[in-house]
Amino acid sequence: MSQAPHTLIPVTILTGFLGSGKTTLLNRILKENHGLKIAVIENEFGEEGVDNDLLLQNEQENIVEMNNGCLCCTVRGDLVRILGDMAARKKKGEIKFDRVVIETTGMADPGPVAQTFFVDDVVAESYLLDAVITVVDAKHGMQQLDEHREIQQQVGFADRILLSKTDLASADEVQTLKKRLAKMNARAEQMISDHGNAPVAKLLDVKGFNLNSILDIAPDFLDEDKHTHNDEIQSFVFKSTKPFDGQKFEEFMGSVTQVYGPDMLRYKGILSIKGSDRRALFQGVHMLMGLDWGRKWDPADKKESKIVFIGRKLPKEFITQGLELCLAR
Repeated sequence: MSQAPHTLIPVTILTGFLGSGKTTLLNRILKENHGLKIAVIENEFGEEGVDNDLLLQNEQENIVEMNNGCLCCTVRGDLVRILGDMAARKKKGEIKFDRVVIETTGMADPGPVAQTFFVDDVVAESYLLDAVITVVDAKHGMQQLDEHREIQQQVGFADRILLSKTDLASADEVQTLKKRLAKMNARAEQMISDHGNAPVAKLLDVKGFNLNSILDIAPDFLDEDKHTHNDEIQSFVFKSTKPFDGQKFEEFMGSVTQVYGPDMLRYKGILSIKGSDRRALFQGVHMLMGLDWGRKWDPADKKESKIVFIGRKLPKEFITQGLELCLAR
């Protein structure tokens, strides 16, 4: 008799600068009666953690059960070890949880945490990275983006951007910030999350790291804007109606990631490849990239390759020209 397929545990990385409202959002998620057993891993470095009044403390195990059945674990050690232990205990039936939310410290670059789910075999066997959610303070966001590289990286990695404290900012301030964030990350949907009021359903099962998910790009992010900022993190889109030569594309992108990988936060695309009637689905994080085949092109489809790049001071012209040379002749 064949075994039932192994179901991977979905993981959400919750990030955002100090004081942006991550913990408020997390407390709301944990208080809500959504029927989900969520295991929260807090990557703590002296920040104020989850509201302790909510917790039923179990000192011995360092895993805390919330009063609605969720679990909470404070990590000061090795994230890989904690994830491995939790998966093993779940398998034995010692603890129950449906999904994991990892709250990173406010000064953290979420990149290394995201890479854990692709690099470590033990983690990859049990978990599936669903999305990076970034909380941005609408009142202080512009200033923080000017002054702190970490928040720029958090924005660049995001699949969803939640704007908090919009009630403390003017409509113009919020709009200006939204435009700036869209230029930095053209593919992250933006939502309002004042006082932790965010639609929980829209934060889970985002499938931001799923090759088959739709490639969302903010349609007007390239519109000229009088508020220009020389942000380190920028996004740009490559488009072509000509198909790629598959081998040339893989060789070129392989060389690009070798040189610029550390500065390439996220890149993702749908490609038309010469000789194939299927869409090629492509994405990467830093130097790790993958290409897979998606569904067939419909006769009504416009066969257009579209790739969005998000990174730190990437050589847009070099990458664009290189991709042009990879198009089939």
